Amino acid sequence: MSVDALRALHQRVSVPRLIGPAPDPEQQQAMFDAALRAPDHAYLRPWRFLVMQDEGLEALGELFGKAALADTPDLSADTLARTQGLPLRAPLLIVAISCHQEHPKVPAIEQDLACGAAVSNMLIAAHAMGLGAVWRTGALAYHPLVKQGLGLAENEQIIAFLYVGHPAGERKQVPQLNSDDFFQRWPHST
Repeated sequence: MSVDALRALHQRVSVPRLIGPAPDPEQQQAMFDAALRAPDHAYLRPWRFLVMQDEGLEALGELFGKAALADTPDLSADTLARTQGLPLRAPLLIVAISCHQEHPKVPAIEQDLACGAAVSNMLIAAHAMGLGAVWRTGALAYHPLVKQGLGLAENEQIIAFLYVGHPAGERKQVPQLNSDDFFQRWPHST
C-alpha cells in the first residue's frame, strides 16, 4: 500500500463544516469508484446511491420538512426552516441505500455492512483528494416519509447521508489513539 493511501487512512477525520464548490465530476467519479471496491460477500452489490446537488438538496429539505411536520404538526417555523436547511450543509450529498437481497449465506446485516464499507471508502477517497466529508444519519434516515419520498423499496434502508464539500476552516487534529487500547492478542499469553 502506498504511503499516500496509508496517510489518507491514518489522517481521515469527519469534516462537518463544508462549503462549495461541490466536488468536480472527476472527484465525484473517484469517490464512486472507491465505493464500488468495498468488501462485498458473494458480490451482491447490495447498495445504491442517490447523488444530490442544487435543486436536489432543496427537494430533500422539503421532504425533511414534510417528515418533521408529520411527526409534529405544530412545529415552529424556525425549527421547520432549520430542518429544511439540513441538506444545504454541503454542496453535495450522497444518500447510501442498502438493498437487501435474499441469499442463503449473506444475511441482511452483512449487506448493510458492505454498504457502510462503501461509504467509508468514499470518505477516505474524499479526504485523499483534499475534500471534506461527514457521515450523518439521525431520525430522518429512518423516517417512513423520507424513505418513501426517496423511492426506497421494502427491502431497502438508508445507511448514510454523506455530506461532501470543501472544509470550511482548518481540519480538526487527528486524535492519536493507542492501538493497544483496542487490539488484544488472543488467546492471551501469560
